[in-house]
Amino acid sequence: MAMNLTSRHLFGPGPGNCYPEVTAALAHPVIGHLDPVFLERLDNTCEGLRKVWGTANARTLPLSATGSGGMEAAFVNTVEEGDVAVIAVNGLFGERMCEVARRCGAEVVRVDHPWGQPVDVERVLEAHPHPKVIAAVHAETSTGVLSDVAPLGRMKGDALFIVDAVTSIGGLELLADDWGIDVGYAGTQKCLGVPPGLSPFTVSDRAFERRVKDPRSWYLDIGLLGGYAGAASGSGRTYHHTAPVTMIAGLEAGLDRILNEGLETVWARHRATGAALQAGLQELGLTLFAAEGHRLPSLTTVNVPDGVDSAAVRRYLLENDSIEIGAGVGKFASTLWRIGTMGPNADKSTVTLVLGALEEAIAKA
Repeated sequence: MAMNLTSRHLFGPGPGNCYPEVTAALAHPVIGHLDPVFLERLDNTCEGLRKVWGTANARTLPLSATGSGGMEAAFVNTVEEGDVAVIAVNGLFGERMCEVARRCGAEVVRVDHPWGQPVDVERVLEAHPHPKVIAAVHAETSTGVLSDVAPLGRMKGDALFIVDAVTSIGGLELLADDWGIDVGYAGTQKCLGVPPGLSPFTVSDRAFERRVKDPRSWYLDIGLLGGYAGAASGSGRTYHHTAPVTMIAGLEAGLDRILNEGLETVWARHRATGAALQAGLQELGLTLFAAEGHRLPSLTTVNVPDGVDSAAVRRYLLENDSIEIGAGVGKFASTLWRIGTMGPNADKSTVTLVLGALEEAIAKA
């Protein structure tokens, strides 16, 4: 029996609410994945992704996978047995990078940071003299920290630079070419305002030339995928898999929505919303977790006050206000809340709604 689910205010770490244009596009008739209309849509989507990534990379495409699939594609195509991977770890997704690289056979050199702190560029660059790859998370979803990854890309030397931009793409400044990003992966369900299910992915020519030629994953082989989408266009492409046509229609609509508003305008909207929420939380007497000066505008982490039941507050918000906020992860699971202001939720009305509802929930839960 289908549930009669009321609409939710998705103010957690993702998924967030969709842009209205995306919701409308998801209702388009299903068409074949080789239909000329779909192939044009796919080409438009790849071009839109180049703009939000800030790149001219030919191989920029929507992987038929979530952001975690994008992470796996990044490593399976760049490292193999014995390759050295220097990985900055300042949260859960840096941890996951290490595990994925290990399973690809890499010699992983971890550069650990306290959770809540940004990546230390000097420590990462000094961790190994000749790594095959250097990897870092731009916007760490588990901690709400924004790291300046551009210096890593500019000073990487011969290494390939891999960046996780899951919680930044479409909402924060992202300049893959200027920053020297060789392989970037992201997700659709955050600032892009699209449901989960696709991973915006980009590969530089430099990385493509040095890719693993026979990676352990056939499905995520960028050599095959690049001939289907991104590097190929129109009908001049080779079949790889049945693309998720409806999801790509939604992504095309989300990209059009963002680009019509203007990337810099969208970035400014996210910055303003995040700053207002963080100021309001502190006015309520709450303290923020991420280091000052390095707080994500798209995802705010706030310490749960002593004596307050984190789960009870989140349950009260969901049941009484249809508001979802996220718990922390790992050892911070019960001591942090994660509040997302992404995509259409990067708006002053979100701030007013969250602050009022959270204050009441803390008092009554």
